[in-house]
Amino acid sequence: MTAADHNFAGRKFIIVGGAGYIGSHVCKMIAKLGGVPITFDNFSAGHKHAVKWGPYVEVDLRDRAATLAAMQAHKSVNTVIHLASSIEVGIGEKHPAEFYDNNVSGALNLLLAMRETEAERLIFSSTCATYGETQNMPLQESQPQIPVSVYGKTKLAIEHMIQSFHKAYGLNYVTLRYFNASGADEGGDIGEEHDPETHLIPNALKAAAGLGGKMKLFGTDYDTPDGTCIRDYIHVNDIARAHILSELAFDNGLQRAELNIGTGQGVSNLEILQTIERVTGHAVPYDLAPRREGDLTRLYADSQRARETIGFVPEHSSIETIIKTAWNFHKRVWNIPDK
Repeated sequence: MTAADHNFAGRKFIIVGGAGYIGSHVCKMIAKLGGVPITFDNFSAGHKHAVKWGPYVEVDLRDRAATLAAMQAHKSVNTVIHLASSIEVGIGEKHPAEFYDNNVSGALNLLLAMRETEAERLIFSSTCATYGETQNMPLQESQPQIPVSVYGKTKLAIEHMIQSFHKAYGLNYVTLRYFNASGADEGGDIGEEHDPETHLIPNALKAAAGLGGKMKLFGTDYDTPDGTCIRDYIHVNDIARAHILSELAFDNGLQRAELNIGTGQGVSNLEILQTIERVTGHAVPYDLAPRREGDLTRLYADSQRARETIGFVPEHSSIETIIKTAWNFHKRVWNIPDK
């Protein structure tokens, strides 16, 4: 059975971070399948205008009592999807205390509240940044996790907590290690709205639209065909679908899994810029800049385990589809007229 074939028929889910980029797409997909997404968010990074498909509770996971009260108010909900975290890598390096407090302490409070209310299923948003610096590609889940960034370290700490709660208390979980989330919903009503925005595609689209000046292209001396680094871009709706498939796998008896969510295909930075010009009709102005410390030459997933465990196969992640949907969203947000 595929995600599209399933009908959740009023089944409720708690979506922590449901007002964010990925969270809002998860909420929309759940609602489309007949489910009821209940967003938990403190709106420090998420947007209330992105909460369109179910109710929300304004709560900060760092407040243990408030988190427990929010979970107790929805005690019948069995599945929690946890997407809320601080994600800006550079900020994490400068302010690690805030990252550990928000990401790790918040996740612990959520796990404690889930145990108190007997919520038995958790789908956790993790990252390929937990693997750290490695040249072994494609990345497999069995490879050592030695994260370099504070962001990756906090996500790995949460993975370890979840594994401990599974072993000690019987928590069922799926940890999804995303690669480069990108694109937007086909309807153009939700998309990527980070502040600050550090991701290549929205920044390149902004430069192509003539907003904010030239973008910086970091590094053109990598050992790749065009000299720029290569990444695995996965459409946000494919990521959302991985959460649906994880819930179906729980229904079929799955108890635990750690899964890469990517395409297994790499696309270079220059290929991204060339695709943007082809799709939008606008060239992307850029200035060359030195490599950023820690940037790998290549980073792409081996997603065989996700295919075998939950039946995940990307459906919307051609780079053209990613750029087209992102441009459709940003044109509306930025009031860019059609050419």
